[in-house]
Amino acid sequence: MTEPDKPDITILIADDHTMVREGLCSMLNAPGLHIVGEAGNGREAVEQVKALAPDVVLMDIRMPDMDGIEALEAIRNAESPTRVIMVTTYRSAAYLLRALAAGAAGFVLKDIPRDALLATVRAVATGATEVDHQFLQRALRDLNEANELSVEDTELPEELTPREMDVLWLLAEGLTNSAIAQALGLSPGTIKGYVQTILQKLNAADRTQAAVKAVRMGLVK
Repeated sequence: MTEPDKPDITILIADDHTMVREGLCSMLNAPGLHIVGEAGNGREAVEQVKALAPDVVLMDIRMPDMDGIEALEAIRNAESPTRVIMVTTYRSAAYLLRALAAGAAGFVLKDIPRDALLATVRAVATGATEVDHQFLQRALRDLNEANELSVEDTELPEELTPREMDVLWLLAEGLTNSAIAQALGLSPGTIKGYVQTILQKLNAADRTQAAVKAVRMGLVK
């Protein structure tokens, strides 16, 4: 008995430049992916998400009428299951951190290679958060140097154990579970358990959000 085919990942592209939208449509012309709509500004993107319920949105940041991050916030506030990947030409740590704080599931630059873009869309559609680790590290360093911490940023709901802190430091460096396990002399399964506990204690949805919160709380430098 053959397994039923998996449904295509449905995608909405939001960018105020027609050429960019056409370029993304061309790059995403691949098996298992289906472009269901396009939007020329943030407000239109929010309306299209309500009407089409795509799995993934590729959202430009700087757009008229409502910018991409404002549109992302509107989509998240509406409790839509649609996941949003921010797409920009700007290597801005501030944009990255704003996007992650607003609930972005991915953050890519417009010069991303096609294979990397396809991998990002497919990973985000399965629930992963995809951000270039080097870019994230630079953003975290900028945030740490700015030292802009609010009271909420510094409050830890539940204390981390010394071993959990060891894991958190390496997680914030972008290491995989296997690499962390090797560095600490533990099994990958044990590290997976530590990571899940850390996410719960930090009230973080994923590893990327945990890294950002860890820096904002002053837990890692």
